[in-house]
Amino acid sequence: KDVTATAAILKKLNRMGVHLAIDDFGTGYSSLSYLRHFSISRLKIDKSFIEFVTTDRNNATISRAIIALAHSLNIHVMAEGVETVDQLKFLRSLQCDEGQGFLFSRPLSTEDATDLLAADNRDLFNGYL
Repeated sequence: KDVTATAAILKKLNRMGVHLAIDDFGTGYSSLSYLRHFSISRLKIDKSFIEFVTTDRNNATISRAIIALAHSLNIHVMAEGVETVDQLKFLRSLQCDEGQGFLFSRPLSTEDATDLLAADNRDLFNGYL
């Protein structure tokens, strides 16, 4: 409710090395005014836009605009819900910084995640990364 107080706290946290991400950007309570008032380090584009990004012109346009806006404000962008190589190619063409989703991995146990990170996976995406 108190944007000024919240912004001051977030700036203090940022100076301490804490970075703020807006999850599910473009839906719910996420707002463009957050970008103006708060020290945002990262936006995560909601998966509802990514799901049909290659087949729905509106989703593609919205995703393109979010990425361009974030980059113009020096904000890192992650796309949630990347499930296909076509989605990955589209996002890479827009210079989206990161992707998250089943294309990369299903949810894993700690042990399986450790094994995945330790493995050499350079060929996993056939040069798309």
